[in-house]
Amino acid sequence: MSSPEPTFDVRKLALPHVARLQAYTPGLQPGEAGWIKLNTNENPYPPSPYVAAALRREIGGDGAALRLYPNPKSAALREAVGRLHALAADHVFIGNGADDVLNLLVRCFCEPAAAAGFTLPSYSLYPVLVGIQDGRALAVEFDRSMQLPLEAIAGSAAGVFFLTSPNAPTGMGFRTADLEALLGRFRGLLVVDETYAVFAEENAAGLVARHPNLCVVRTFSKSHCLAGMRVGYALAQPAVIGLLDRVKDSYNVSRLSQAAALAALGDPGYYEGLVRKIRGTRDRARETWTRRFGWFTYPSQTNFLFTEPLDRDGRAGPAVARGLYDFLCARKVLVRHFGSHALTSSFLRISVGTDEEMSVLQEHLEAWPKSA
Repeated sequence: MSSPEPTFDVRKLALPHVARLQAYTPGLQPGEAGWIKLNTNENPYPPSPYVAAALRREIGGDGAALRLYPNPKSAALREAVGRLHALAADHVFIGNGADDVLNLLVRCFCEPAAAAGFTLPSYSLYPVLVGIQDGRALAVEFDRSMQLPLEAIAGSAAGVFFLTSPNAPTGMGFRTADLEALLGRFRGLLVVDETYAVFAEENAAGLVARHPNLCVVRTFSKSHCLAGMRVGYALAQPAVIGLLDRVKDSYNVSRLSQAAALAALGDPGYYEGLVRKIRGTRDRARETWTRRFGWFTYPSQTNFLFTEPLDRDGRAGPAVARGLYDFLCARKVLVRHFGSHALTSSFLRISVGTDEEMSVLQEHLEAWPKSA
């Protein structure tokens, strides 16, 4: 009887740093209907009607246009985004979502000898991207105040530093004047990740024209209700944009995604109305949770709230936050709990939904203390 063939273990062929890598964990995406989804900061409203019309035109009657590659540089979209920010098209890069842009920035500027920096807590994708690159990470810790640690960032030895502004997961906004002061002191490339900028009081996009060490990254996901289309962009000096163009995929943004984003930019009034509505819903929810429940909730300049729930005995902590997370999940309401960091483990991050969704959430929050 012949011996069995040896088992092939592909992991032994993988690069060591990839074999050790812990992948990014996205928020749960339920496959069935009936869930209230407040866990991934999606815009709760549909995109402008212009978007669906543009997609129908792009597809055409028989879909023949889809056999052709998209414009490799998203040229028309670069022009439109440039006009939005009073910049020339050579200051704009278009990516397959903001995450694609962040990934390419890490590819350009990070390796073991050239560290990438980021704050903690912050967007948990940053260390994953650095790990994929087998790069070196430098983390700058917040304290509970979540005030911008300017001195630590300015003194960082990182070649590129990723700063989410407003911050995720807290929602805290940062002053443009502070960011400009930081640009004058930090010796590397400062990447200001402005995923939530449209909901904020200030932003750094206006600094791009005069600061060669600034790159602002944005997305159409939150601002234009297009998370499913995957369109993001960078604003920076042409030298930075040129480097991103060298390392991007040849056709990194699909025809339909380019058409959808262009159409969305053509209806600014529609989106300004949604932003006002989301801000109002957000502020009413925070007022209720802080005054009625006594929960500490960071002032938010995003489309989510970061709140520290108290149980019926007035206790906070990781077990309390996890208990409320499980209570809501059992009732088909999804939120996020970040249990791996001391500054986040006693909080829940809750996306701003429609007024109807937030009303259902409020009913469950009021019922929760009585359930224990």
